[in-house]
Amino acid sequence: MQKILLCCAAGMSTSMLVKKMQKAADLKGTAVEIKAVGLEEFTTELPHYDCCLLGPQIKYKLKDFKVLADELHKPITVINSMDYGMMNGEKILNETLALLNA
Repeated sequence: MQKILLCCAAGMSTSMLVKKMQKAADLKGTAVEIKAVGLEEFTTELPHYDCCLLGPQIKYKLKDFKVLADELHKPITVINSMDYGMMNGEKILNETLALLNA
């Protein structure tokens, strides 16, 4: 099972995206665990996940967060703002799974 962490300013908007991604995973028969957290939870939560996606509104944190992600050998990226705005859970899930399998 792939474990995906989503991180945004407060974890609220990404919570909606988690539901869309989970629905897409269920339809594909893909086992994933997806959780949304706020900025302040990133450091404590990342070790328990396979990768992290940042909401576009906090892309400025990528450089700082990448240091810890690299130490833990976990991929981290910023969600495409168009896909985020459209809440395109299926596309974001597919891109994340490709990132994990790269």
